[in-house]
Amino acid sequence: MTDALYPFLSPAESGDAEPLLSTVARSTVEKAREIVALRREVLTLLGPRIVACGAALAEAFAAGGRLFTFGNGGSSTDAQAVAHLFFAPERGPEHGPGHGLTRRPGARRHGLPAMSLTADVALLTALTNDIGFEAVFARQLAALGTAADIAMGISTSGGSLNVVRGLQEAKRLGMVTVGLAGSGGGQMAECGAVDHLLVIPSPSVHRIQEAQATVCHVLWESVRRALDETA
Repeated sequence: MTDALYPFLSPAESGDAEPLLSTVARSTVEKAREIVALRREVLTLLGPRIVACGAALAEAFAAGGRLFTFGNGGSSTDAQAVAHLFFAPERGPEHGPGHGLTRRPGARRHGLPAMSLTADVALLTALTNDIGFEAVFARQLAALGTAADIAMGISTSGGSLNVVRGLQEAKRLGMVTVGLAGSGGGQMAECGAVDHLLVIPSPSVHRIQEAQATVCHVLWESVRRALDETA
C-alpha cells in the first residue's frame, strides 16, 4: 500500500540514492506548481466574493460582532488557526507606511473577538454523547451567538453535517455566515444558509486546505485594512 501511494520511498534495487532524490525533487516541484496554479485560479474565480466577504466581516467587527469558527479534523485545526489569527494582537510594520498600511511603526493593534468552537473537548464530547455529533456546533452557536456575530464553517467536502447544521443555526440567528468548502461545495452550497460561500475548485483535500488557508489570511488582511481606514 505504501509503495502504491509513495513509490519513491521504495528501496532502490541498485542502492543508488540519486534516482530517489530526483523523484522526490520532481514530486515537490509538481506539487508547488499545483498550489500556485490553484491559488491563481481562486483569485480569478473568487476574488470579488472574498472582497465582499471581507467587507461584511469588517462591518460586523466594527459593530461589536464576534467571530465563531468550526470544522472537523484538519478543518478543526484550521478553524482554531483562523480564530487565533483574528484574536491575536498584532504589532505594526517596522518600516511604516511604505508597506501600504497607515499605522505607525511598532504600533500594536488589539485582537478581534474570535473563538473556535472546536477547542473545548469536554463540551464537544458532552454534546456528542448527550445529543449527537451533528449538533456540536449548532448548540454552541444557539447559546453564544447573536445577530451581530459571524459564523465561519470550514469543510473540504462541504458535506460535513455538523458544519452545515452550525451554519443553518447561525443563519436562523441572523449572523453573517461564511462557508469555506471544496469539491463543488456539497451540502454547504445547497443548504441556503451561507451568505458568503467560498468554494475551492479542486478535488484534492491537500490543495483545498492550502488554498483555504490562503483565503483566510487574505480575509484577515482585508478586515484589518478596512478597520484601519475607518479608525
